[in-house]
Amino acid sequence: MVQREGFNVTDIFDLGGRVAVVTGGNGGIGLGMARGLSQAGAAVMVAGRDRDKNAAAVAELAGLGAEADSVVLEVTEAASCQAMVAATVARFGRLDILVNNAGINIRKQPEDITLEDWRAVIDTNLTGTFLCSQAAYPELCRAGGGKIINIGSMMSIFGASFVAAYAASKGGVVQLTKALATAWGKDRIQVNAVLPGWIDTELTRNARAQIEGLHQRVEARTPAGRWGDPADHAGIAVFLASRASDFVTGTAIPLDGGYSVQGG
Repeated sequence: MVQREGFNVTDIFDLGGRVAVVTGGNGGIGLGMARGLSQAGAAVMVAGRDRDKNAAAVAELAGLGAEADSVVLEVTEAASCQAMVAATVARFGRLDILVNNAGINIRKQPEDITLEDWRAVIDTNLTGTFLCSQAAYPELCRAGGGKIINIGSMMSIFGASFVAAYAASKGGVVQLTKALATAWGKDRIQVNAVLPGWIDTELTRNARAQIEGLHQRVEARTPAGRWGDPADHAGIAVFLASRASDFVTGTAIPLDGGYSVQGG
């Protein structure tokens, strides 16, 4: 049996010298994770479709003292995902951490979802996670191992009438996480998922505008008594990106203030 060397508790969370890519890292949960990774010492490549939002996120991270840059990304295109990885390695010299956060939602009842709607959500949320992971794999191997953090949802656990495509995509993210963890464990790559609950972001503000009473129902059901904040994702990002989680893989961790543990 191989004995693991003991680590100083502070050191195992240190991301100094590591390089992370965060897709959809220019706002919301992605930016919350990017802040946490950068504050733990990682250099961060912000990847997103909106060049101006990317630049604003990089400026914010730089203001925190982080080394950061950005790249325009379309996660549904394999060539764009490969170019993102290449740009990261060209800029920072390596890749150690991939956060697959980019995602969309189209809220409609199942009978009203068009094939175009369905494909847009599945292609972005699920296929995009696969394409980015596949593109990152050779560089993570070259670095001697690494971390992939996929963003699922509480809809990975249960459904709602107005998110059939989204729930299908996020359920798929959890199963993809398990498959990649199984396949790439031999390469010292840990793959885990985070399942955010109701988080105060641009996407959920739209949901509150569309679904009457949603805000009050979420607060009433959540043991923490509040909506989540993107800043709540900094700690889990650092844990799953660091040596502290070297023996954690294939998991799906709810981050929802207890919303999903209650029935009814």
